[in-house]
Amino acid sequence: MTASGPPADFQRTTRDSYDAIAPAYAEFSRGELAAKPLERGVLAVFAELAAAGGGGLPVADVGCGTGRVTAHLSELGLGLDVFGIDLSPQMLAVARQDHPGLRFEEGSMLGLDLPDGSLGGLLAWYSTIHVPDEELPRVFAEFHRVLAPGAPVQLGFQVGDEPLRMTEALGEEVSLVFHRRQPERVAALLREAGLEVVSRVWRERETEGPFPERAPQGFVLARRPRMADGYGGAESG
Repeated sequence: MTASGPPADFQRTTRDSYDAIAPAYAEFSRGELAAKPLERGVLAVFAELAAAGGGGLPVADVGCGTGRVTAHLSELGLGLDVFGIDLSPQMLAVARQDHPGLRFEEGSMLGLDLPDGSLGGLLAWYSTIHVPDEELPRVFAEFHRVLAPGAPVQLGFQVGDEPLRMTEALGEEVSLVFHRRQPERVAALLREAGLEVVSRVWRERETEGPFPERAPQGFVLARRPRMADGYGGAESG
């Protein structure tokens, strides 16, 4: 296991911001996934791969927020043992209230309190967006560590080159930075962490409907290689 240690500054501000908006965010986002068929498709592919290649191990929704996507994965009928991890105690309180049959834990993706190779899949659905660029390799190394060989990892994020900074959200004062990234860059960092990239999906932003977007959306799917060293066999050099 890896201990997370004291929270970094960006973790404290992210946690405090989501604590402030937790009930309002839960209400605002309640129907979002139902309105986004492409996202449901991405999640379905991830879930099928986790069910097929995860060896029956648990699947973690890291940065689960109110648990709505955790619950969606659990309800797909694939028999996944899904649980959520998040920094924000108030978001977790909402998750436990809305989804009492699921498990939710407080934790940080910078140091997941999980044994090596213990996950059959890992979802980071719009949660790495708050991680600064310099910390992303550490996060992806953690993902590699906790995944079992062959297990998938799915990321969702906003596409772009410049971060978005917010000081107000849903009527509350916040301090949030949304790091927008290019799918090619995310894929490269996953490879550097020893993960195999399976697919990259990019779509234009939605400008109409109940959930208009400020940026295009990106989805990168990877997996931990089945070889024990994570990079190939003995002949790979």
